[in-house]
Amino acid sequence: MSITGTDFISFETSQNMLELLQVNNHRYERVPLSDALGRVLAEDIVAEFNDPQFPTASMDGYAVRHEDLQNGILAVLGDNPAGHDEIRVLSAGESIKTFTGSMMPQGSDTLIQIENVSYSDGKIIINEPVEKGNAVRPVGEGYGAGDVLIQKGTKIGFAQIGVMAGLNQVMVKVALRPRVAVIATGSEILDLGENSDNPAQIRSSNNYTLAALFESAGAEVIQLGTAPDDRDTIMKTFENALESADILVSTGGVSVGDYDFVKDIIPRLGAEVVYKGVGIKPGRHIMVAQRGHKFILALPGFAYSSTVTAILYALPLIAKMLGKKAPYRTVAAKLQEDFTKRSRFTEFTACNIVVEDGEYFVNFKGKKVGSSAILTNMLHESALMITGEDDKFLEAGTSVNVILLDTF
Repeated sequence: MSITGTDFISFETSQNMLELLQVNNHRYERVPLSDALGRVLAEDIVAEFNDPQFPTASMDGYAVRHEDLQNGILAVLGDNPAGHDEIRVLSAGESIKTFTGSMMPQGSDTLIQIENVSYSDGKIIINEPVEKGNAVRPVGEGYGAGDVLIQKGTKIGFAQIGVMAGLNQVMVKVALRPRVAVIATGSEILDLGENSDNPAQIRSSNNYTLAALFESAGAEVIQLGTAPDDRDTIMKTFENALESADILVSTGGVSVGDYDFVKDIIPRLGAEVVYKGVGIKPGRHIMVAQRGHKFILALPGFAYSSTVTAILYALPLIAKMLGKKAPYRTVAAKLQEDFTKRSRFTEFTACNIVVEDGEYFVNFKGKKVGSSAILTNMLHESALMITGEDDKFLEAGTSVNVILLDTF
């Protein structure tokens, strides 16, 4: 069932239209590996060699021929430290003391650890035999030459840094960070550090919340602060922002009030409105527009609304520009308590996510029911539960889809 009336398109339609938007996702730069943490790969990382390239000891011990262990006593030819270019070839009845990470000597097929032998007068006595191949890393155990180890579009974390260091990847090709300009509009808004004797004014949080969200998603943020409900001021600010930003995100001024100027300004900037009004709660007055290769997202002013719509509409654009496959992760979870949907729209409800025995569960302990201004509902182990237009009352145990908020 779709939303009745002509004002709103469905959430599914809005997401499909967003996916079809063409963005410039071929921009990249090369950065030193030490500066690559948190960036997004712009190419596959492919192994040039096997790892290891030769059989390698995984413990300290003695390299031996497994068939010789039954002799009980073996001669020790000497030491084989890590990094040593070992060229000796083991013969029957011989061993070489070999250390973790060392190349296994030719002729050996097993490493017996130090704890399993006794050393005396140039020989080892086998106290406890081991299986053939014990403590030996075979060629290609970690990866093989030609393997794609890290895919293009991956956000680089500590493991990716370590793997690339092992590949001697000095410089890394990464996607250019899209530039996102953020501004909160409204004469009632006070920016950080500003003071007022007017109790009707409220402290701005939207532009700082969204800036942090976008940076977490891999964007470079241009913080524009706040702007009053003045058409000319907002127009000039937007125009200047579009000179350098790939995406302009505003909060407030997009609804139907007398001072909601943003919705009128965007077409005057020469931008084409992709859509205005989506059947979602919160945030149904959202506007998405495009001017050339640049995008404008006008989001609601309430803190929870602007954050949710930024996740749903700004993060996908950022992900597309970075070449990422998905902007966030959605999982199936089971309700731990009954839930009654409050609207006829697709709804995004702050919830607690719990993992038990590998399965996700949802509850609403400590979550307040009220307006779309309650940003504190997104604190702690929070997620966004998605309920569709046709959902009404959901019993405990019902499976629902949930957007995880720690996967940007």
